[in-house]
Parts: sequence; C-alpha cells; structure tokens
Amino acid sequence: MLEQFHPREAVELSAYAEGNGFSGVMAADHFQPWVPAQGQSSFVWNVLTAIGERTSGDMGPGVTAPTFRWHPAMVAQASATLAAMYPGRHWLGLGSGEALNEHVVAGYWPEAPERINRMFEAIEVIKKLFSSSLAGKDVKHAGQFYKLESTRLWTMPEEAPEILVATAGPVTAKRTGKHADGIITVGAPLEKISGLFGKFADGAREAGKDPDTMPKVLQLHLSWAETDEQALANAMHEWPNGGMKFPKADIRSPFDFEQMAKLVRPEDFTGRMVISADPDVHRAEIQKYVDLGFDRIYLHNVGRNQREWIEVFGRDVLPKLAR
Repeated sequence: MLEQFHPREAVELSAYAEGNGFSGVMAADHFQPWVPAQGQSSFVWNVLTAIGERTSGDMGPGVTAPTFRWHPAMVAQASATLAAMYPGRHWLGLGSGEALNEHVVAGYWPEAPERINRMFEAIEVIKKLFSSSLAGKDVKHAGQFYKLESTRLWTMPEEAPEILVATAGPVTAKRTGKHADGIITVGAPLEKISGLFGKFADGAREAGKDPDTMPKVLQLHLSWAETDEQALANAMHEWPNGGMKFPKADIRSPFDFEQMAKLVRPEDFTGRMVISADPDVHRAEIQKYVDLGFDRIYLHNVGRNQREWIEVFGRDVLPKLAR
C-alpha cells in the first residue's frame, strides 16, 4: 500500500516478498492516503517501474482511474510503456475512481452511474489506442465524455497489456466481462463473489469470450501480528477504512476519513477482514478464495510489520495453499 510506505521502502518490500515466495505486486494509484496516519501517497507508475527493475513477477496498478485526473490516452501511454519495458509482466487495473483522489483537479464529481459510464468509455479509448498502435495506425475518438484527436502510441509492447476492471457490483461485473479482459474484486462473502462471477461470465459470453480463460483477481486485506491484540491494534490505527461499512467514493479528504474512523469499533471488521496472530486462520481464509476460482490473490497486511509478515506467510501460509 503506497498510502503507508515511502516509495523506496515499498520497492524494497516488494523485492523481499519475491524472495520469500510471493510472485507479483499490486499497487493503487492514490493521490492521498485514506487517513493521515498512513502518511504517504507516491506516484504509482514511478514505483512500479522501480519494482520492475528489482523483481521478476507480475505487476499492475490495481487500480487507476482513467477518468478525471487522467485522460485515458495518458493511462494507455503509461501502461504501454511499462509493458514494453517488462514484457509479459504488466497488467492494467482500472476503476471508476474515488473523490479522495480525483477531486484534486477541481472537476465536477458525478454520481456512480456516470462514473461507471466514463470508465467504460475510457476503456474503449484505451483499447482503440492499443489495437491501432500495434497495427501501426492512428486512431481518433469522439464520445460522450472524451475526445481523442488522430494519434497513436509510438512505444508499444509486442502484446497489449490485459485490462482488468475492479468492481464489487453485479451490473458492472457483467459489463466488465463484455468489455475487459478480466475482473478484480475485494474480499467478500463467497456467495456474493459467486454471483459476481456469474454476471462476469454472462457478459463475457455475450461478447463471444470464454470466461474460464479470463483472469479473476482478488485483493485481500488482512491483519497479522505476533499477538491477536497487536493485529487488532494495527487494523484500528492503520486501516480503519476497512471497518467502514458504507460507500466511500464521495469522501474527499483524509481528515474527513480520520473523523469517521473514530466511529469504527473492533466488531466492524467481522466478516470484512481476518484479524489474527494464527497463520493457519489466514491460510484457511485464503484457501476459500483459491477454491472459488481466483487466479491471483494479492494479500495486504495492514500493519507496518511487513518484513515479519512476509517471512511468516512465506514460510507458513503460501506453501500450504492448494489448488
């Protein structure tokens, strides 16, 4: 989480994780942290480039919003460059954005349906740029939300990066199956995710695609420490947003989140995030998602105790997960 760690430390931890059995990195495109206590928010594309130099696994911004701070053409260029530098390793994770990050350029902040429509038009622009540039042709676009004058991406990888969309909603999941290459979601009750997978598959089949071959990616927040008490303290202080049971996309300031965090109680994390000192409790939770059919699971331990966590999970959790 670039909201919690200086970029140099994030790169070092990524390399340390690979040395302990982890195989890839997901990093969010945040302009601000969720709460001031997290303390950081570096530029994701710079950090991913440095991680590319220090590791050999996959990596993606999970997620960036090609809708307000970024014109889709800029996201396409950043993604294509990273994929050209590190062939076969980069995937592009996209979302509809949150005011916390997007309001900083002082534009109008619309309600969720418009944000989602903007995202899917942005995906259309990015896909046009990828395909036309690979073919050595210019492309243009004139849509409801975006315009693109005749151009191409002059630096391209041999294959365009996969486009994955982050969603927890069934309607967006169906559109994702139809218009993107894969889906990203967060930890939730298994029956909810099964329904999400069903809608995603429906959309994929409508577009003539096989959903079984499309990536399904999970971001799973957890809190491990040497004692249950410390694991809970880490969650309460470092990641109170994980216990907030309401939509967060319209909140603009980390200081507003800080005030809301005062209302979070330990029981608010129940069913939303595993908090335990027992690695096997975490292993059992992760295994449920493996069994559900996720292809890649990115784990986020919410505390600052990253090296200890990486060592323990690399030794006691990852080797015991079964396909």
